[in-house]
Amino acid sequence: MGEGDFQMKRFSREEKEKITAAIKQAERQTSAEIRLFIEDRCRGNVLDRTATIFEKLKMHRTAKRNGVLFYLATKDHNFAILGDAGINALVKSNFWEEIKEIVLDYFKKGEYSEGLSMGMALVADTLKEYFPYDVGDKNELPDEIVFGRKDT
Repeated sequence: MGEGDFQMKRFSREEKEKITAAIKQAERQTSAEIRLFIEDRCRGNVLDRTATIFEKLKMHRTAKRNGVLFYLATKDHNFAILGDAGINALVKSNFWEEIKEIVLDYFKKGEYSEGLSMGMALVADTLKEYFPYDVGDKNELPDEIVFGRKDT
């Protein structure tokens, strides 16, 4: 799990398309399911909110418990990454923190879609070892960005 603070702007249509393409590309490398949830405000602790969204999106119901949620609260400038139990049992303990720091480095330069895309690629690069993509792999969760309160 990881969280961070940054200055955020709204995503353009092109940036949204780039991020969705990054999710699809990442999922062509691993059977893990990657999602992005964006809302304006994070009520309470960002990791608690991320866990709530993870459950609401039914990400804990993947067959191999290998869902990954990237969470952004744009106006509160919060960011977190949460992986399911199947992943956390296999990756090193600071895995999510390392990915979060890389993404935040991009955010600090104003490169939001690039940061998210890089984070997703890095997650996929590691998870393909534990959860390799199979030709018959079923896409268990949608790849589109999910927007919460007040679409950004």
